[in-house]
Amino acid sequence: MTTETEQTERIAKRMARAGLCSRREAERWIEAGRVAVNGRTLESAAVNVTPNDQITVDGKELPAIERPRLWRYHKPAGLVTSHRDEKGRETVFEKLPEELPRVISVGRLDLNSEGLLLLTNDGELARKLELPATGWKRKYRVRVHGHPKDADMQKLAKGLTIDGIKYGSIDGTIDSTKGANSWLTLSFREGKNREVRKVMEHLGYQVTRLIRVSYGPLQLGDLPAGAVDEVKSKILRDQMGVAKFEEDEAEPPVKGQRPPRGIRSKGRPAASRQTTGGRKASPAPSGKTARSTGPSSKRPTLRARPARSNKS
Repeated sequence: MTTETEQTERIAKRMARAGLCSRREAERWIEAGRVAVNGRTLESAAVNVTPNDQITVDGKELPAIERPRLWRYHKPAGLVTSHRDEKGRETVFEKLPEELPRVISVGRLDLNSEGLLLLTNDGELARKLELPATGWKRKYRVRVHGHPKDADMQKLAKGLTIDGIKYGSIDGTIDSTKGANSWLTLSFREGKNREVRKVMEHLGYQVTRLIRVSYGPLQLGDLPAGAVDEVKSKILRDQMGVAKFEEDEAEPPVKGQRPPRGIRSKGRPAASRQTTGGRKASPAPSGKTARSTGPSSKRPTLRARPARSNKS
């Protein structure tokens, strides 16, 4: 197999990797005649492209592929998780900081739901994290009107079929009951449209508040409503299998960790960064002389401080 063959990929996948849209959206754009490769308008998404092909969408060149990035976002209630809303309602993407690149959501939260929403600049990463095969649990805190019983939680655990749609197993616990309402914690691996609301209504309980508190290993934590926080590249590599990019080398080291070899901290003179076996050299105890650990021409000797007199 040649190098060129290895680097070819479907046009829809290439567009998704550029963060322009999802694969499905890319296929719709192609069918609408909005995409061209090397000056030829495409009629089908069954086209492979190489890094050397010139791809345009609506006459504009496709953005270069950047390293995959992921953000945690605390979605407030009242925002639509889409780039455009036919009813003119405010969207999540209208409320994001201006410095963020164009991003897409990993899954959705409906208008009245709140909590953790993942955002990424890479359509392929979004698709990977959404797939049930990834096996990531989504956990929700749910307030319902009424007092669910353990028998209701057992029904959720077995799975339900509602209007011909099968909903998989949901782990549920009853956390507290106060007045006319109860708080539950529900978690599952495959999410369907408005799943929590539909299964709870099927059991006879109306959902009055719905908060997603985690998505796989990523937690909402104390992130304020409306705030955005980028997930570290190390987590992307270790937890999600994202390939390492050279840009990662510029990231500051984790607290308590040595910076990568060859990268020095700014604002500190070289002489103050002496290490011995990865640790800072400590001054010798009073009255003793520090032993040299290298040529004196390169590593200055640390001299002992003169002992203080006890005389007044």
